[in-house]
Amino acid sequence: MSSTVTAIVIFIAAYALIISEKVHRTIVAMVGAMLMVLCGIIDQATAIKHIDFNTLGLLMGMMIIVNITGETGLFNFLAIRAAKIVHAQPLKLLVALSILTAICSALLDNVTTVLLTVPITFSITQQLKVDVKPFLIAQILSANIGGTATLIGDPPNMMIASAVGLSFMDFIINLAAPAIGIFLITIALLILIYHSELHTQPELQDKVMRISSLSKITDQKLLVKCLTALALTFALFFTHNRLGLETATSALTGAGFLLLLTARNDNAMVAKTLNRIEWMVIFFFAGLYVLVGALVETGVIELMAARLIEFTCGSVSMTAILILWLSALASAFIDNIPFVATLIPLIKDMGSMGLTNLEPMWWSLALGACLGGNGTLVGASANVVVASIATQKNKALAFMDFMKIAFPLMILSIIISTAYICWRYL
Repeated sequence: MSSTVTAIVIFIAAYALIISEKVHRTIVAMVGAMLMVLCGIIDQATAIKHIDFNTLGLLMGMMIIVNITGETGLFNFLAIRAAKIVHAQPLKLLVALSILTAICSALLDNVTTVLLTVPITFSITQQLKVDVKPFLIAQILSANIGGTATLIGDPPNMMIASAVGLSFMDFIINLAAPAIGIFLITIALLILIYHSELHTQPELQDKVMRISSLSKITDQKLLVKCLTALALTFALFFTHNRLGLETATSALTGAGFLLLLTARNDNAMVAKTLNRIEWMVIFFFAGLYVLVGALVETGVIELMAARLIEFTCGSVSMTAILILWLSALASAFIDNIPFVATLIPLIKDMGSMGLTNLEPMWWSLALGACLGGNGTLVGASANVVVASIATQKNKALAFMDFMKIAFPLMILSIIISTAYICWRYL
C-alpha cells in the first residue's frame, strides 16, 4: 500500500509540474521516472520493459528524414507555389496554406510542419501587408486536424498504434474521413469569420506573384535523394503489416537509407543530422512511459479501469463517448501526450475486465486527444511552437484571442466526432 501511495504522489507531482511548465517537462519526466526506481516502486529492468521503443524509433526516424528534407527548401517552394496558385489573394491564401499545412501534418508530423511553414507565412503576409494572426490560427487548427488523420501525424496516434498494434492503413481507414470532413467545415467557418478582414493591394499581390518558387529549392540533388527516401519510407508504412514490420523499422529504414545517400563517410553531416533529433522529446517520452509503468505495476491503472467501468455500467457506447469528450477537454488545457500515456493501459485493463469491444475506445481516444489540442494555445505542441515563433517576430498571439475562435471550433469537431463514432462503431 505504501508503494502504491508513493507512486501516486510522484505521478501527480510530476503531472502538476508538467502542466505548470515551471520545470522543463523532460526534466520532470526523467526525475519522476528515476524516483519510481529509487523508491523501489519499479525496478530498472521492469522500467525499461515499459518504454515503448517502437514509438521512440518512429519519432527518431521521421525527425532525421524531415530535418534533412527541410534543408532542400521544399517547404518554402510549396508555400510560395500555393500563394501563386491563388494569385496571392489573402482569403484564398489562408485556405491554400491551411490545406498545405494539413497535408504536410498528415504525411510528416504537425510540429515539424509548423516549424517549416509558419516562417514563410510571416514572409508572405508581411509582403501583402495583411494581419498574420488569422493565418496562424488557421495553420494551428489545420496542423492538429491533419495530424489526426494518420499514424505519424501526431504523437498520440503513434503511441496508440504502437501499444495496440494498429497499422498505418488502420489510421487512414478509420480517421482520414472524419479528419477531412472536420477540416472542410473548419475552413468554411474560418472563411466566414475572416472574409471581411483579409484584403490587400493589387500591386502587393503582383510583388508576391513575381517571386520564383523554384528559387526556393536550394539543393536539387539533395531533394531527389530525400524524395526517394520518403517514397521508400511510405511504401514500408503502407505494407509494414504484411511484411511483419513495426512502424519504427519503416521510419528508421528510410532514415538510414537517406543518411547513406547524403552522408556516407561525412562525419560532420552525420553528427549534424543526429544532433538535430529532438532528444528532449525522446527522453520526455521515455520518462513518461516509466512513470505510467509504475502505476501499472502497483495496480493503480487497474483500479481506475474498474471504477470507469462501474461509472459507465459496462456500456461500450457510454465508455467510448466518455473517453472522447474527457480526452478532448483534458487535451485542450494540458499536454495530450501524458494524458494518452495514462489512458492507454487504462483502456487495456478495461478489456481484461470484460469490456469486449475496445475498438471504439482507441479511435475515441485518438480523435479526442488530437482534436482537443485545438481548444487552447497550450493544448498541443504545434500550438506552443507557433505561439513561440509569433512572439519572436513581435506578433504575439494572445491566449484569449486564440481561444475565442479555436475553442468553439474544437467543440464542434468533437460533436462531429461523436456522431462519427456512434455511426461507425456503436
